Amino acid sequence: MSSDTQTTAGRTVGRQKKQKNDEGRMPLADHLRELRNRLAISILALLIGTILGFVVHNWVLHQMTGPICNISSLHGVAARTPGCPNGVLVVDGPLGGLSLSFDVSMMLGAILSSPVWSYQLWAFLAPGLYKKERKYGLSFVGAAVPLFVGGAAIAYWVFPKAIRILLSFVPSGMAQMIQGADFLSFFIRMVLVFGLSFEIPLLLVALNFIGVLSAAKLRSWWRAIVFVIFVFAAVATPTGDPLTMTVLAVPICLLFFVALGVSTLHDRSKAKRQAVENPDSLLDDDEASTLDLVPAELPSQGVSDGERITPSDLSSSEPMSYHDDDVT
Repeated sequence: MSSDTQTTAGRTVGRQKKQKNDEGRMPLADHLRELRNRLAISILALLIGTILGFVVHNWVLHQMTGPICNISSLHGVAARTPGCPNGVLVVDGPLGGLSLSFDVSMMLGAILSSPVWSYQLWAFLAPGLYKKERKYGLSFVGAAVPLFVGGAAIAYWVFPKAIRILLSFVPSGMAQMIQGADFLSFFIRMVLVFGLSFEIPLLLVALNFIGVLSAAKLRSWWRAIVFVIFVFAAVATPTGDPLTMTVLAVPICLLFFVALGVSTLHDRSKAKRQAVENPDSLLDDDEASTLDLVPAELPSQGVSDGERITPSDLSSSEPMSYHDDDVT
């Protein structure tokens, strides 16, 4: 085959590979169009969820305000109602009630529509991920939901106790008045802090699975990590009291040690797999790797059958003789 023919064949193969790669790619306009469609579906689901949330927002608001409205030792300046017997919650202005109801409905809409918009986000990102990354992503999302719900449940349980501690600083002879909007933002902030804080151990496991953080590093840092968790809990909790800080920090510490156990098992399994596939990967930097002494065949590219040298040709040839350079 001549050099021109080989060049033409190489160009044809390269053109076919480029065409195949271009077929697997999506143009920018199609990406933007897909993003627009998925955003439209997510916004529509959020709107429908908000409408459904407005239908049940009174019941949800009663469940949220129950921990503070049922504190018998607390008395506010508002009128006593069946929903809030101690009259501690008030709304300000003619649009205060509407604004509060809309905020609660929006929060419920985001929760009710979360399966839709989370799936749309995943469907938009999944085509750009490898199969292994998609498997890890689904596993982490499946673990993140119960962790967040568990943190939110603990926040709801500790909320009345934290409120009692905060309101105990009100001087005697003075009444307490809490704006409904301030109460809602305070409650949501506390739920988000507890829920998102429970995701920290899951983040450590994710960093370990992608090879960024090893279990040995986590094991050597455990004292510092526990200290940082308590400092984070003291800063992140809206109340700032020792009870709420401890209730947040202790479960995170327990989850950290669970994450450490999962990372240790993963690293051991990875080390065993590497020991079978590549034993030299377990050697230190100052240790020499094993040598492959199996002879390899010489490449026959560019050599015709008539020019190829065989071992029999070497054995039958004339032996090489050495001559002294001084002999003339």
